[in-house]
Amino acid sequence: MHSHSVSSDDSRATVEQYVKWIQVLRKRGHTVDGIVLTEHRKFDFDKDYSELASQYNVVVLKGSELDTRYGHFLVYGVTQALTQDIDFGDVRMDSRALMQAARQHDAIALPAHPGRFGIGLTEYVAQGETFDDVSIVERFNGGSRPGENERAAELCDSHSLLGIGGSDAHLTSHIATCMTNFKATIKKESDVVEALLTKEFQPVWLDDTLNGASA
Repeated sequence: MHSHSVSSDDSRATVEQYVKWIQVLRKRGHTVDGIVLTEHRKFDFDKDYSELASQYNVVVLKGSELDTRYGHFLVYGVTQALTQDIDFGDVRMDSRALMQAARQHDAIALPAHPGRFGIGLTEYVAQGETFDDVSIVERFNGGSRPGENERAAELCDSHSLLGIGGSDAHLTSHIATCMTNFKATIKKESDVVEALLTKEFQPVWLDDTLNGASA
């Protein structure tokens, strides 16, 4: 649900390296069905990973991670119309406007790593900001420092928020560190949006997928 390839300015991993590493994880007994590439401040309409996805039997979907004045937000179900309505490169956008625009275009935007020190949503909630449209946040983030996922958990518990898991991978071996286990079958970007709206999912760590568990 949260990964970056070389298309992002701070990642050194290619999509092919990710899907190859997933084969290694599967041989170790883990269940990893697919990934969502959430490149920074952009959406790669021009990139098609279907051949790689088919070759390695890994669902490869695309989303975005956008900077806002209230932290980073993950966007799923991105459409051309949404990118025309919202400037994905605007690092000072109002995240409330982003969330509303996303829903208007059948997409969904939610806070990434809300417990991150300095830029996570918890910082802004503590300052008195309110986010009525937030019902889901990234509870497990594979790139978080000690204490940050705990802060995200506290936010979820205190505000009755649902949580997803995302590896926030920038290096090949970091993919699938944590994931989201959906009840629904996910095959395309719109499936992610629909599955999030059903609220039938939970964040999981990689080791939670051993012994045939699905993620």
